[in-house]
Amino acid sequence: MRIVFLDTLGLDDLDLSLLQTHASSWDAYQQTDTNQVAERIAGADVIITNKVVITREDMQTNPRLRLICVIATGLNNVDLQAASRLSIAVCNCQAYGTDSVAQHVMMLMLALHTRLLDYHRSVQAGDWNRSPQFCLLDYPIFELKNRTLGILGYGVLGAEVERLAGAFGMRVLIAERPGEAVARPGRVALDEMLPQIDVLTLHCPLTDETRNIINAERIARMKPGSFIVNAARGGIVNEEDLADALNRRHLGGAATDVLSQEPPRMGNVLLDSSIPNLIVTPHSAWGSHQARTHLVEQTSENIAAFIKGAPMRQVN
Repeated sequence: MRIVFLDTLGLDDLDLSLLQTHASSWDAYQQTDTNQVAERIAGADVIITNKVVITREDMQTNPRLRLICVIATGLNNVDLQAASRLSIAVCNCQAYGTDSVAQHVMMLMLALHTRLLDYHRSVQAGDWNRSPQFCLLDYPIFELKNRTLGILGYGVLGAEVERLAGAFGMRVLIAERPGEAVARPGRVALDEMLPQIDVLTLHCPLTDETRNIINAERIARMKPGSFIVNAARGGIVNEEDLADALNRRHLGGAATDVLSQEPPRMGNVLLDSSIPNLIVTPHSAWGSHQARTHLVEQTSENIAAFIKGAPMRQVN
């Protein structure tokens, strides 16, 4: 079986030998440009892609292709309808980074509440050296205990964030999915939830229903001084509206691990360093060594199961 891995970048510090055990022929590339895909997958039975786009035309150039493994959860880089019509199975990885992302979310939440980065910058600037007393208390510090956390997107990841927040003594409300006419037991309509919470954390996928779901109107419903943490997808939050709410001090702070365009080669309004109490991390929440190892392990399982005729995590 010939296996081609199109973009190992971000994973090539890991041991990929588990994947190679399924291959009689193995080719791996750090990166693959769009115009290189057809040539590199020629004669492959299985291709592995992280972010490289696989089009209908790419699939049609290789009649041997039977399995596409997405070594990630997101599937927007593969034409699933074309794969189905061509009898090509597509499998992805699922819930591989729950612990890594949930840890990152809590880190961002804590950093916002303690003004960690502001105090770090103050110390580096020599403000502590010049302090008239033993400490600096230039920025407000809040405890998580007894704060109310609202979660939009209550899958495995949202549930883990709820568990960790509970350990800090937070009260948790779960938003109903957008578009639902009636909230299920244990859920609260999003617009009803927003005025009640101190922190909003996002864990929903980016769809037509969730794009810009957190906008100026909904941010205005939130308490003055509240916080937003986004480790889902950049397009869920209207970035201009978020920047405006922070600059006007309606929000007490925000943190995002994602932007609407990644990498932000053309800039982004949220990269303005003058925006107060805003933390931006470079889509790194998923990237713990353990989580990325899970990606390799799940992809190996997907290939092995497909060979046995019982595909795992097949999405088409």
